[in-house]
Amino acid sequence: MKEKKKVTKVIWSASIITILALLFSACAIYVNDYYRADPAAIEAFEPASPECAITQSTLSDGTFVYSPEDPIAGFIFYPGGKVEYTAYQPLMEACASKGILCVLVEMPFNLAVLDINAADGVIAQYPEIDDWYIGGHSLGGSMAASYLADHTDDFKGLILLGSYSTADLSNSDLTALSIYGSEDLVMNREKYAANKTNLPEDFTEIVIEGGCHAYFGMYGAQDGDGTPAITNTEQIRLSADAISALIDCTFH
Repeated sequence: MKEKKKVTKVIWSASIITILALLFSACAIYVNDYYRADPAAIEAFEPASPECAITQSTLSDGTFVYSPEDPIAGFIFYPGGKVEYTAYQPLMEACASKGILCVLVEMPFNLAVLDINAADGVIAQYPEIDDWYIGGHSLGGSMAASYLADHTDDFKGLILLGSYSTADLSNSDLTALSIYGSEDLVMNREKYAANKTNLPEDFTEIVIEGGCHAYFGMYGAQDGDGTPAITNTEQIRLSADAISALIDCTFH
């Protein structure tokens, strides 16, 4: 009888170890299956008619900061889910060239949902900047909106790229901008429409004709996305123009 119990215990232990090993392997495969930034495309990118010089720096935690001369505002950016965050360097550079200090944060395992509070402490590092915006691409935008819901007094507005807010910001005094591409087949349009009511009533919506979901960053094509009718560089420049226009409007 004792031998039988001993064998059963061994079998259960082996089964648990096997299950844990399979779960670990599945997690490892999942977190390592992500969209890599395109170094060549990023290196070749140039903002259209830059309005000011930019200084790029990298903080100890991997955060990229694009600092223009005399910034008019600050922008904290959350990258899209399962996308290498450096893919958004061109967008940050394009926005910074228009006078916006841009802070591109790195997410654990490329998932903003694992660090919604990544923006903590950023604003305090730049006391010279009064007006701050937060936003992001896809999942990153949704997580940025969730963070903003608990920190509305610290920010001027929200910027969503191919994304939507599941947090209710409708009664806030925030400025909000939502941009998506006409050929975006990744963003759930039904959920996007349903969650519009979570944004302030006067939010700005811009549809980039010919744009797709992936072209807010530079990481190649994304599974399930539509076929873009404009270039990656064009979509990033158009996005930076829209973001700059929104921020400029708040000062007039």
